[in-house]
Amino acid sequence: MMLRVADLTLAVPGKTLCRDLSFVVQPGECWAILGCNGSGKTTLLHVLSGLAAATHGQAELDGRSIQDFPRRELARQVGVLLQDEAQGFWGTVLEYVRLGRFPHGDEDQGLACAALQRVGMESFAPRRLATLSGGERQRVRIAQLLAQAPRLYCLDEPLQHLDLRYQAAMMELFRELARQQDRAVAMVLHEPWWAARYCSHALLLFEDGHTLAGATDALLTPENLEKLYGYPLFNPICV
Repeated sequence: MMLRVADLTLAVPGKTLCRDLSFVVQPGECWAILGCNGSGKTTLLHVLSGLAAATHGQAELDGRSIQDFPRRELARQVGVLLQDEAQGFWGTVLEYVRLGRFPHGDEDQGLACAALQRVGMESFAPRRLATLSGGERQRVRIAQLLAQAPRLYCLDEPLQHLDLRYQAAMMELFRELARQQDRAVAMVLHEPWWAARYCSHALLLFEDGHTLAGATDALLTPENLEKLYGYPLFNPICV
């Protein structure tokens, strides 16, 4: 077992985001977290990665509460990609990616270069990070996580700013991390078709606070998605 969530409740003033949520994320699994804006996707991801505490319930990594981990030890186990882009970093792309090695106490340049190569950004290594486009910076941020080499990847909208071909390439990469490197991936997505194609499991957060968790083949049905998004996704568009 890697990540276990038990009887989790998340709430903000005036709203319960989810209640009594329980599921297990195993090595080799790639999870998509889906829901409308304001449904609690980011809040949940913060709890799973140890950045925030739940209102009620528990999130555990190998039987130990995530909140009990010292920060540096947790960073060796869990890598987090937040929605906010890196700001105020005036160093080079390579220097930025090497920061991913900080929890391990080294600045392994070989691992950083290999990470840049995996996202197709190796030729940008000497460039200043601040000079890159939004999509280029996003791939560099993913490379930093690859250099960090955690066991669990928690990704908040990892496809933002990316054009279609790089969205597909990054989803291939995340699936490969899970399947071939025995990692676990949990990511917030807005596109259910990427989840259906690349993710083994899905977690649906409905606006009334109830949830569904399980294999994507079983969960990502037209009925569930129409209820989740409040829109007839599979009806023909009339012009």
